[in-house]
Amino acid sequence: MREEYGPGSIDAMGLFNRSRNDVPAPIKYQMREKLLSIGDDYWIENSAGQKVFKVNGKAVRFRETFILEDSSGAELAKIQERKLSVRDKMHIQRGSSEATVHKALIGIRDRYTINPDSGPDLKAKGNFVDHEYDIERDGHTVATVSKKWFRLRDTYGVEINAAEDQAFILAITVCIDELSHD
Repeated sequence: MREEYGPGSIDAMGLFNRSRNDVPAPIKYQMREKLLSIGDDYWIENSAGQKVFKVNGKAVRFRETFILEDSSGAELAKIQERKLSVRDKMHIQRGSSEATVHKALIGIRDRYTINPDSGPDLKAKGNFVDHEYDIERDGHTVATVSKKWFRLRDTYGVEINAAEDQAFILAITVCIDELSHD
């Protein structure tokens, strides 16, 4: 006897039709618009409302400095504004890896380029002031930022592919938030 797989059946969710190439679901985070001012701290929550990362603003620095920490307080990345440069830039240091986030000089729409010291560059395109943009590598979206997912006025979401370095992509988002609101 053949079993039907219609709505309401055990396979309505596609459990038996999954291929080995299925990509894990992206991970979602909730962030606040204009994250913080220097000296303030801010928690980044996951989709379950758990505090998973903390952005710590350092008040005693000449240039803007933020520390991305895990929930136990361990430093994951240092984010610093680059002063005395031709265009706005921020620098991310994550362990022994580094990256620079900067605004593109050409075009009428804002765009950002992320240059890691190893691996291919990333690009961010979209509406940065309204928090509606994508971060791409080699033409493939690795993260999406959207304010439409939340009803709270000063909140936006970041959805990151599960295979990506979550802390690094969130550090990029902190940089773009700072650079787009200066």
